[in-house]
Amino acid sequence: MKLLRTVCLLVISIYLFSCGPSRKAQPPYYLEKATDTLPKTDVKVVELKIQKDDHLSIQIYSASTRPEVDALYNLPAATGSNSVGGDFLVDARGNIEYPRIGTIHVEGLTKQQVADLIKEKLTKPVELLSNPTVLVRFVNIKITVLGMVGKEGVLNIPGEKLTILEAVGLAGGITDYGKKDKVKIIRETDGKREVGYVDLSSDSLFHSPYYNLVQNDVLIVEPTGKKARDQEQAVVAQKIAFALTLVTVAATLYNVFKE
Repeated sequence: MKLLRTVCLLVISIYLFSCGPSRKAQPPYYLEKATDTLPKTDVKVVELKIQKDDHLSIQIYSASTRPEVDALYNLPAATGSNSVGGDFLVDARGNIEYPRIGTIHVEGLTKQQVADLIKEKLTKPVELLSNPTVLVRFVNIKITVLGMVGKEGVLNIPGEKLTILEAVGLAGGITDYGKKDKVKIIRETDGKREVGYVDLSSDSLFHSPYYNLVQNDVLIVEPTGKKARDQEQAVVAQKIAFALTLVTVAATLYNVFKE
């Protein structure tokens, strides 16, 4: 029995030592390092640029008094969506095909630039429509959030503006095991992939080019060292529990056969 007590005390001491408090500071909270700023800074609205595989809604109106002419260019609104016109897929070459207008290269352009381009094709060199108005909208805006968040997955955004804080909020927030001060952003621009990092604990994030997200951005929240330490302690606890079980069984058998 003396041996059993000695082994138990040794095992418990090892467990308590392995589960001791970490010397590392806890990860920062959102905007924890932010300070009050004066004067107030202007809020910049980033206009999205069109990418391959985007879906665009395009509707054309004109001052023509002949509805039969307008109908040739004015496609019906798509049912069950937020679009105000026909749904056009930007192909692998960055083009769309608009009926009676033809191929239009739209990749890298903003909505307004596409609208101006279509308006020019409708009025020059021949006026096909009188004083046309062109409305262009995005049908699909999606962001992917992965890693240490409440819910991983693809976020489908009904509007056309989303900040990184809003995306994290929609994903259920960053867990206690996630790095808030180093969130990775993967973005494709003009056919090139770039990787950036944002510190959500500092007000410097408002000046980051990744604060306002664009379609198809991927957010990755990496784990902190706390997750690895907790997992290691869990493994140690399991091993200690198993060792205690073996020692208890051995002591019991020893006492039984000793008698």
